[in-house]
Amino acid sequence: MVSGKEERYQFTWPDKKKSILLANAPIAGTLRPCREESVNFDKTENLYIEGDNLDVLKLLRETYLNRVKMIYIDPPYNTGNDFIYEDDFSEDTGEFLARDGQYDEQGNRMVRNLDSNGRFHTDWLNMIYQRLRVARDLLADDGVFFISIDDNEVQNLRKICEEVFGEGNFIACAVWKRRASSAMDQSKASTDHEYILCYQKGGFTALRGKIKDYAGYSNPDNDPRGIWTTGDLTVGMNGDMRPNQYYDLIDPKTEKIYPANFNRVWSYVPDSMKKLIEENRVLFPEDTSKRPMLKRFASELKSDTNPFSTWMKDVGMNTEGTKTVYSLFDNTSMFNYAKPLSLIKQLIEQATVVSANDIVLDFFSGSATTAHAVMQLNSEDGGKRKFIMVQLPEICDEDSEAAKAGYKNICEIGKERIRRAGAKIKADSPMTTQDLDTGFRVLKLDSSNMKDVFYTPGEYIKQELDFDGLIDNIKHDRTPEDLLFQVMLDLGILLSSKIEQREIGGQAVFSVADNYLIAYFDRVTEEIVTEIAKLKPYYAVFRDNSFATDATLVNFEQIFATYSPTTIRKVL
Repeated sequence: MVSGKEERYQFTWPDKKKSILLANAPIAGTLRPCREESVNFDKTENLYIEGDNLDVLKLLRETYLNRVKMIYIDPPYNTGNDFIYEDDFSEDTGEFLARDGQYDEQGNRMVRNLDSNGRFHTDWLNMIYQRLRVARDLLADDGVFFISIDDNEVQNLRKICEEVFGEGNFIACAVWKRRASSAMDQSKASTDHEYILCYQKGGFTALRGKIKDYAGYSNPDNDPRGIWTTGDLTVGMNGDMRPNQYYDLIDPKTEKIYPANFNRVWSYVPDSMKKLIEENRVLFPEDTSKRPMLKRFASELKSDTNPFSTWMKDVGMNTEGTKTVYSLFDNTSMFNYAKPLSLIKQLIEQATVVSANDIVLDFFSGSATTAHAVMQLNSEDGGKRKFIMVQLPEICDEDSEAAKAGYKNICEIGKERIRRAGAKIKADSPMTTQDLDTGFRVLKLDSSNMKDVFYTPGEYIKQELDFDGLIDNIKHDRTPEDLLFQVMLDLGILLSSKIEQREIGGQAVFSVADNYLIAYFDRVTEEIVTEIAKLKPYYAVFRDNSFATDATLVNFEQIFATYSPTTIRKVL
């Protein structure tokens, strides 16, 4: 047996340390709102975010820390044909990658991970590992994480998840039948299944399992405790192992004797059994060769579900998902291999609470099945779940039906699906879905709204920068609403918070979450500052170069000290 400090079990691969560094590396980015592509922008609490999901997760990390109840992802499976994110590992491996032809001349980061690639597993592991590390921070303490995967990387993914979430936080590895077996399958077994790994953050109670149907329950004796069914009164132990449970049982009413069974003794000692009989919980049959049974009442069950790991047997296959998208897009084949709605609905049912405003995140959104499932389930059970979809705007193949129909990228397909699905759900049940949130705010990943003014003098000369352009520290193409969402991210305010524009002093001012934050980025006068201070917001944010005069900039602190000293002030 070999032991020592240097030798211990671990799961590692090339570039793992660099992957950890990338997961923790800060980014200078922001999320810019896009009203024209959104639905019910001002009132919806759902989000659709376009951009590299690693960068998006980093931006969301502080604001949504420990707030997401459920995460589901359907990442690329690494079949040899999937496109994966390279995430800038080219510094040390650039020559190798160039030799293998995995990057084009423009340095595109999405590449096809062919099984002929010498870094076939390494590239995939680096891609998924850092995303899971960041996503775990978003998961609530009682949250749960579902990940779809097939045989190609399931073993590696389990090892990664055990490192990220902890081995003790594994919940289940469920098997999902994705298709009927096919003679055209090139594998030796015609693989027709995939897996869904399930992990918790640490405080998740349990998967709900299957709702009990109570078919075997009744109340023939009108017991005031309600319907009941029978249960065994014996246990698989013999008389030598449990001598105090090896005895003859007597019905006190009829004095009939039910002899002891040496190889299967009673479940209770005599005193406990006597108490059950007194409480009318024991059924004595007429035939003494048969065993008495225990009455189990439905009202005393701890749960109305039967927990088990095979609950996914009742969900549809990939064909269901494909048909759903096909039907929504007027019988046009827009997206192949979309996950079935029934599958994602069951996952959401297993992990979320109907009465809560649980957030469901999917950062490999694809055709937006998860968003569709959230809306559909809310319409059925009255839930208030919210979704956050994240998707890289991958370009549609120019020969695809989607491209021919005018969709440039996967994000356009996903957003349109949510629009159509929401409209259909409301049309199908107009009386019960009047308050159903089928909208979504579109946000797009972009560089920071702030200019980089931290150049050295040498760089000023080298880049021939315009010094006059540095008077304003905000990029010229950014709108007040762009600044508002950056402020919300910076201050940890949910991006789904209610946003209103109020008129103060004849000017439009942003009010977020009922004056929790008030932001104003146009010309600032002392009158406007005074009116804002009188509203006593928790945060008040202004733009540095918008103050009408230097005196206004100097006096605004005193104005807040007079009318709302507890307000936290911030100037961009």
